[in-house]
Amino acid sequence: MSLNPGVIAQDPTHRHRAVGTIAGFAAIFVICALGVMGGQDHRAVGLEWLVVAAVAAVVYVYGYIQAIRLGGSSAGLRSLRLIGGTVLHAVEIFGAALLLAGYIAGLYLAAISMIGVLVYMISGAWLLIMGVTEQPSRRRDTP
Repeated sequence: MSLNPGVIAQDPTHRHRAVGTIAGFAAIFVICALGVMGGQDHRAVGLEWLVVAAVAAVVYVYGYIQAIRLGGSSAGLRSLRLIGGTVLHAVEIFGAALLLAGYIAGLYLAAISMIGVLVYMISGAWLLIMGVTEQPSRRRDTP
């Protein structure tokens, strides 16, 4: 995001993608950090995971909807991407809820989904870089 913060701040798609990507990366970091704290059972880890993943999901979905609503760059702004990311977040939340309820299989479901969310965040960061670099070239072409 330090490549061109002016373009990111001006374009709603870039701005919301940047916020969603940072929130996604932060959520993964926080979940992992909380998970390695000692003295917790699976229910505590499940509750922490559930809360952090739910907040990240809300930030992701809200930001994506706002980016679509406000317009701007269309780089990677597709309904299929919104659906895919939302499903990954929902499965992660469901896995954390299962873990909280005492089903250890929820740990695996949430972990696999979290890896999928990580891939989505990395690809979102890439789309942000591509969208920002595409923006100045469009300005040069217009009279």
